[in-house]
Amino acid sequence: MENKKALIPPKGSRKDTKRVGRGTGSGWGATSGQGNKGAQARSGYRRKGGFEGGQIPLLRRLPKFGFNNKRFQKTVDEISLADLDAIGKDTVDREVLKAGGFIASDGNRIKVLGDGAITRAVTVTVDAVSKSAREKIEKAGGKVVLIEHKVWQRTRPEKVKKAKKAVN
Repeated sequence: MENKKALIPPKGSRKDTKRVGRGTGSGWGATSGQGNKGAQARSGYRRKGGFEGGQIPLLRRLPKFGFNNKRFQKTVDEISLADLDAIGKDTVDREVLKAGGFIASDGNRIKVLGDGAITRAVTVTVDAVSKSAREKIEKAGGKVVLIEHKVWQRTRPEKVKKAKKAVN
């Protein structure tokens, strides 16, 4: 017969369950660790989720509606110099790029990046251009025309301006 050893759990890994309500001598008699009276001492009591003891809960302290600047985000379509060279036209603008399938939407801005090389003089009308792309286009005899975008600035009503001057 083989010598079989019993599996014994490591010392300290198993604990006896706490037996509450078994007399004052045990240390867990009388109120059985529930404290004195009140709802929490009763059976069946459940605290509401998020209850913080009467303090204004975190859920009520935080703003209820989110905010982000996504609607003001400016998305950019990137075009490489190699793509401009592949188009094969002397002037490249939004319509040419859209017809060639290089950009998808009219709303996005267009930026030319300096990837690749350009072999002929091209006039490019775009929203932005990288420094290296501009240098390569101008070195090849081309020209870069940037589209200017109006920057929105807050205007103050005349009444407010006059009131401020009067105070100062």
